[in-house]
Amino acid sequence: MKEKKPTLIVIYLLMLALAIYILFPIAWILLMSFKTEQDVIAVPPKIIFTPTLNNYLALFGFGQVGLVSGETFVQGFKNSFILSAASVFTSLFFALPAAYALARLRFRAKDSLAFTFLSYRFLPAITIILPLYVVYQKIGLAYTYLGLILVYQLISIPLMIWMMRSYFEEIPIAVERAARTDGYSWMGSFVRVVLPLAAPGLAATVILCFIFCWNNFIFGMILGGVRTQPLTVGLLSFMGTNEVQWGLMAAATIIAILPELVLAVAVQKYIIRGLTFGTVK
Repeated sequence: MKEKKPTLIVIYLLMLALAIYILFPIAWILLMSFKTEQDVIAVPPKIIFTPTLNNYLALFGFGQVGLVSGETFVQGFKNSFILSAASVFTSLFFALPAAYALARLRFRAKDSLAFTFLSYRFLPAITIILPLYVVYQKIGLAYTYLGLILVYQLISIPLMIWMMRSYFEEIPIAVERAARTDGYSWMGSFVRVVLPLAAPGLAATVILCFIFCWNNFIFGMILGGVRTQPLTVGLLSFMGTNEVQWGLMAAATIIAILPELVLAVAVQKYIIRGLTFGTVK
């Protein structure tokens, strides 16, 4: 035990250094959000300063500071929530049956088909965004919520199918057979037996898909309109030709990551259990 103690100390120090490296940018942005524009651009950077809430107040409509009004930020925040939540909710109807079929049914090229779904996540969005924009313009889906929700399926469905397939495979098929023996239909056993057992994995998958949708930038920038652009695109509004509103951008960034943190903390136990439940870790 004494021989392992120096090794544990080194491991803890490395973990601490990694945590500082990862969290330092977020901590610095948090400090910037409480600074005035003069304090933000001060040289050398100010660590000790008089904090102010003006940046946060301006974001929520209590006045206007420079380029962006509070209404613009609130609209972008609402758009991001609508698009992300609706996209994940829509994906559940298509991805869960597909993942269950890939986990339980036996047919040729099953693994190849599952990998094909996952390969859609490998394709850079920039390669399809221009032809997709032309198609959307012709069929009237450009600059609409529906158009963005549909294209967000390219983000959430492949990831949800691949992850939920591994979680369903971990559930013993004997459990389902017992439910069918008790009189449940296929759908009844799936809804009342399989889904509750896969709830930790489902929670982890939903949160990850929500985060990927929330953080998407390219689809919202090209296919979103003035009233439908998500918050990630709205952050560009703080950058003008003659100035960059660093304080407002920092405050908006902190608020933008809060929904993800709240969701992660709220279902933390399910995320931890879910990420170690299936074969995908």
